[in-house]
Parts: sequence; C-alpha cells; structure tokens
Amino acid sequence: MNRNIHTIFGGHRVIMLIALCFFVIGAIVGASGPKKRGRAKKNSTDTRVYLQHANEFSYDMYGKHPDAQFVKGNVSFLHKGIVLTCDSALYFQQTNSFEAFGHVKMRQGDTLTLTSDYAYYDGNDEMAEVRHNVILTHRKTKLYCDSLNYDRIYSIGYFFEGGKLVDGETTLTSDWGQYSTADKQAVFYYDVRLKNKTSLTEGDTLYYDTRTSRAHVVGPSKITTKEDVIITEDGYYNSKSDQMELYSRSTINRNDGKVITADSLQHNSNTGISECFGNVEFDDSINKSAFRGDYVYYDENKGYGLATKRAIAMDYSQGDTLYLHGDTMRLFTYNINTDSVYRIMQCSPHVRAYRKDVQAVCDSMVMLSRDSVLIMYKDPILWSDGRQIVGEEIRAYMADSTIRFAHVIGQAFSIEQMPDTVHYNQISSKEMKTYFTDGQLRLNQAEGNVLTLYYAEDSADSTLIGLNYLETDTMRMYFTPARKMDKIWACKHNGVMYPISQIPPDKYFLPGFAWFDYVRPLSKDDILEWRPKKEGMELKKEKRRQAPRNTVATLQKN
Repeated sequence: MNRNIHTIFGGHRVIMLIALCFFVIGAIVGASGPKKRGRAKKNSTDTRVYLQHANEFSYDMYGKHPDAQFVKGNVSFLHKGIVLTCDSALYFQQTNSFEAFGHVKMRQGDTLTLTSDYAYYDGNDEMAEVRHNVILTHRKTKLYCDSLNYDRIYSIGYFFEGGKLVDGETTLTSDWGQYSTADKQAVFYYDVRLKNKTSLTEGDTLYYDTRTSRAHVVGPSKITTKEDVIITEDGYYNSKSDQMELYSRSTINRNDGKVITADSLQHNSNTGISECFGNVEFDDSINKSAFRGDYVYYDENKGYGLATKRAIAMDYSQGDTLYLHGDTMRLFTYNINTDSVYRIMQCSPHVRAYRKDVQAVCDSMVMLSRDSVLIMYKDPILWSDGRQIVGEEIRAYMADSTIRFAHVIGQAFSIEQMPDTVHYNQISSKEMKTYFTDGQLRLNQAEGNVLTLYYAEDSADSTLIGLNYLETDTMRMYFTPARKMDKIWACKHNGVMYPISQIPPDKYFLPGFAWFDYVRPLSKDDILEWRPKKEGMELKKEKRRQAPRNTVATLQKN
C-alpha cells in the first residue's frame, strides 16, 4: 500500500507538488489582500503592485519565466493610484513588476491615459517602459510614438525612435524628446518640426509649453509663415497669438524682398507690430533702400514706423548710395490699403545726409510721398561739389528718386568755391529755384533782391581776370550738361566789372556770407557726428511783410 502511494506520487514529487500549491495559494491571497491581514486598505507608502483581476492563472517553473505568474483575460493591476489593464501579463511578484501584452492601458485619475501593445512596469522605480503604437493622453494633449518610458516619480515621459505631440491645432514631431505631465512642458530634439495653421517651425531643439502654446527654439532654426521665412538660433513663438520673440541675431526674410536682421526682434503677424533692438539692418532689394539703427518700431496695419538710436536710412536707387541720419525718424501712412495711399516721413533733430555728389544738414526734414518732395527746415545747408546753398527752407522735388526741382525759400544764398579755394562765386536773393534734367543742373533762377558776385575766367588757362558785381530783381543762370556756365540773363539791373587786381576789399563777399565747411559731412560714417554752426551763425527767420488789410473794425473807426 505504501509502495503504491509512493509510486503514484513519486516520492520527492509529492513535496514539490505541495510546495507548488502553497506558492500558488500564497500568490492569490497576496494579490487579493485578505481582510484578516488588513491589506484591502493601502496607505500612501504602500509600494506593492497588486493583481486585481485575471480570468486565467498559471505558473510554469520550468518555462522561460520560472519566477513569473502568467495571467490572462481582463487582466488588471493596481499600483499607487494607477490602474493598468491588458489582455495578458507576466506578474513578477518578488521584483514587484510585470510585463503586459495586448491592449495595454494605464489610467491615472481622469487626466492621464497611456495605451500601447506592450509595457513593462517596475513598481519599485515607478517606471513604465511602453512599446508599439503608444499614445499618451494628458487632458487635451496627445503624444504618439513607438517607444516611451514614463517615469511616474517625476511625471515625465521620454520617447525615442520618433514621436508626435498634438496640442489642439499644433503638431510637434521629432526623433526623440520628453513630455512632463506635471508642468505640461515638452522638449523635442533632432529633426524637430512644429506645425500649425499659420506656420512651420524647424530646428534641432524645441521647448513647448502646452498651457500657453509657447515654443522656444534653440540652435539653428527656421520659422516659415505665409509672408516670412525667419532664421534664428534662439527664439520664442506662440502658436495661438502668433507672437514671436527672436534673439541671437535673427533674420526675417519677407516675400516682398525685404530682409530684417537684428540682435533681437519681436513680431506679431496678427497685430502687425514689430520691434527690433540692437544693430538693426533692414534691406529692401526691390525699392533699393536700406536702414541701419539700434531701435525700430513698426505697425504694419497702420503704416506707422519709429526709428531711433544711430538711425541711418539709405537709398541706392541712383547707383551711388545716399545716407541719411537723424536722432529720430518717424513714418506715417495715410489711406493705407487704398489707391490713394501716401506717406510722410519726419526726421529730427540733427539731420545729416551724405552722398559722394551731395551732402546736407538741417535740424528737421520731412518727406512727402504724395508730392514727391523733401523739405529741410531750420538752418538747412546743401552742398554739391564746391557749391553751398543755405536758406530758411529748402525743398527738393523728386521724380523716380531723381531730383528735378529745388526751391530755396527765404534768405537764399548760393556760394561756389573756386578751384583756388580763395575766391567764391555768390548769389543771394529772397528765393532761389533750381531746375534739373536727368539729375543734372541746367537752370538756376534767383528772385527778389538779387545780389551776385561772379568771377570771370580766361578761357585759355581758366585764370581769374575780373569780378562781376550785379544787383537785380530776377536772374537766370543756364548750365551745360557738364555743369559749366552757359549764359546769364537778368532783368533791369545795375552792375560793375572789377579787374582782378582792382577789386575793393568790401566786394569779395556779399552780406551774410558764411562758408560752413566745418559742418559739412565728409563720409557716410561722419553723418552720425553732429557739428553745429558756430554760435551766432544760426539763420534767423525773417518776418514776411503783409499788405495792410481793411477790416470792419478799422472802417468803423475811420
């Protein structure tokens, strides 16, 4: 009888079978947490992973996983507030971990869900290694990838082998990165692309805040919008408000040929407002103009612009570049987005301009696009080669960026320095009008109280042979295309011709003569250095005489 029992149970096999039964019973009891042992209610320090449910249960001590329990069908695990369900799992009770297979889903409250085809969960480290068709859903944000490690301690998911984050209308993709469910911050690395309805951002590193929809690009990056292509190495972009903050010498390339570069830029395509700070460079290849300065503000919708701090405007439409500086430059646009649009540009104070063939200084300057006129106020001085022109107000009328007419109003005084730098041809009058053909001086007309001093030259060797002094009311001087004097016309006049050796000392200069060579800009860099006239040399505006008017009150008194 004893031998039959020994034969049936196989001696030591009985011991092993009993041990196996106790092991299985212990696993089930431990997983379910019997009430008599008080494990149904866990406190916050309980770190054990609990098997809540499974339709089938088995154990194979000779299989690939002798230390694991195999559970199948409606499997559910619980660990520190999260519930993980799957089709089947290997439960490693001793190491407090498990492997989950098929329709894996991890839920943490009603804000976080993680689904995949496979997951390994370590309860001691609170780390979930999730693989294949991974979707992490955090409130309204979704992260799609194929491989993700989720660290519950720090609430961070690390993805690799490619990932895509969808936040409303914004989509982020990269080779690898991370997402924090605690502060809703995402970091994407390598081949990063952020896309929404209005722009595409590409770069190597990008930080994204899902709460504010604000992205921070680091390293060589490109932002493409409907109108601009932006190159930066350090910039912030809000995909909801379209607000951009660009640093580290960024560049905006506009579709209309304009290029803006600055140490830092702020731009909002919705409001149309841009601000540029530090070493600002603006180039317009179509209109052949440019700008340099340290601060620029521009409202695209209103057409208003402001530039200060070493502001320089440039125009190279005529081949040689014209440089213009003023402490403050303002641009106003009227009837914007209509056929009758026109602009006014104001520049003041300390205005200085330089081009190889023309230079100018004044206190204030206004440019009117509607009349194509440039007006210089308060002590304006204009130089061209050896000629200097001053007046109370100087107006230059343009045609396609080429001067066609200049008008000096009030105390007009034209001085031409002779080649010997000692003698000067001079004209003074109330007003002076100069006409140009293809940008070349052809006619100069002086009007009102005209006084002239003009030196006659020997046609053979250009030596000075005499001085013509003339008084008249109107005088016209005609010039050849080579800017040589052709002829002079004057109405009724008084004149004297002095031989060069018999010129009276008081006839060398007309009243009010002043040669402002120390004020004249000498180069494009010199326009930034303001040099005022010597004290007492400022031009005082003359009051115009007005005809007497008979008013009703005057007639009643009489």
